[in-house]
Amino acid sequence: MADNKGVDIKTDENKAAAEAPTPQNTPIFTAPMAAAAAAAAASAIAGGDIEGGVAGNPALLNMLQGRLGSLIGASSGYVEALPKAVRERVDVLKHLQQQHAEIDKRLHMEIYELEKKYSQQYAPLYERRNAIVQGAAEPTEQEKAAAAEIAAKEKEEADAADGEASGIKEEEEDEDAEAVTGIPEFWLTALKNHPSLAELITERDEEALKFLRDIRLVYLDETPGFRLEFSFGANPFFSNETLTKTYVYDQDELAGALEFSHAQGSEIDWKAENDLSVTVETKKQRHKTTNRTRVVKKTVPAQTFFSFFATVEEPDSDDESEAAEETRDRITLDYELADDLKEKIVPNAVDWFTGKALEYEGIDEDDYEDEFMDDYYEDDDDDDASDDDDDDDEDQLSRSAKEAAEPPQCKNQ
Repeated sequence: MADNKGVDIKTDENKAAAEAPTPQNTPIFTAPMAAAAAAAAASAIAGGDIEGGVAGNPALLNMLQGRLGSLIGASSGYVEALPKAVRERVDVLKHLQQQHAEIDKRLHMEIYELEKKYSQQYAPLYERRNAIVQGAAEPTEQEKAAAAEIAAKEKEEADAADGEASGIKEEEEDEDAEAVTGIPEFWLTALKNHPSLAELITERDEEALKFLRDIRLVYLDETPGFRLEFSFGANPFFSNETLTKTYVYDQDELAGALEFSHAQGSEIDWKAENDLSVTVETKKQRHKTTNRTRVVKKTVPAQTFFSFFATVEEPDSDDESEAAEETRDRITLDYELADDLKEKIVPNAVDWFTGKALEYEGIDEDDYEDEFMDDYYEDDDDDDASDDDDDDDEDQLSRSAKEAAEPPQCKNQ
């Protein structure tokens, strides 16, 4: 008679419970893939040849990266294994979270509308600032008295920080000197004190930016966003009175935050003799055969601050080329500069003019390298190669003409 062995139901239940998926014992990625990667790595390590494992097999490495990347966010099966009543409670929590997201959207839109509202209250201050900067108005005695109190307080704070009285003395005015109107080069100085913008401004740009009269911030009405308006006086560089850059926001569906969507710049009507966006290069070329010299002139793109006003199109999302990555970097940098102009330079222009902003921004100019703005400019080196090709083509044509003029030589002498 065969022995009837009883089944330890308690043990099987415990075993099943121990193997049930939980947040603690469930990996982020599907187990088979994780096991395959671990096995490959273990095999390579055990064999003492890392290069022979995943690291030494680019095809396998690319496959694993692609497969693992596609599994991000995939369900581990834990929630699906929960009792129905618990899953229903989880679904209700999702519903509550969705309501939270809707409130977040309203919050960010109300913050945006609040910014628009208060921009109207800032407007008279900006108008008064511009009038004083341009010399259209002089400070009143009341304004001078209030400003003197601020200056005295700043001097006391500076002396206390240095531990001794400041050695800086105000220069005595020369009565015979020509009267100065307003505050010369106010915006040029403010922009040059911003490290990122200073990297964009060339010596040629400085002459044009001396005509910059004002920078205004305008919030959009038809869609969330803002416009930066650069107002210029009459100048020998371009005919535009105002250059603009408009930035449009999109609202994140999950968090409700307003994020940059795209930007639209304005076209600059350059005057031919002073187009800062290009430079004319002159090169002498000597023909190898005839020894004749010719002068070649070509127009190439130039580095300029005014590239800021260009409209840069976002590359396709599936474009992973180096050029596309450089364009994305340029767009990101453009958004950062726009945000600094909006949040820092326009509201606090006088602090950027005096350099005080560098202190409370915690900016150390030594931290910036000359290559900081390389992504903002586009180089065009192809023309150099084409010029060399012109010489080669001309040489080839000369040789062909010479060969055609000479009678054929008999090779069998």
